[in-house]
Amino acid sequence: MDYLEKVLEKLREWAGKVIEALLGPEPQPEPEPIPVPVRDPQRRR
Repeated sequence: MDYLEKVLEKLREWAGKVIEALLGPEPQPEPEPIPVPVRDPQRRR
């Protein structure tokens, strides 16, 4: 059974590479922007 599991794992890896080659890599999630503190212009008086 261990041999079959190794063969199935290799087939999954190969299938993933074929799909990636045909469709392109999986889209990566965009990183969330880091909020930048901004001075409030109303407080300048």
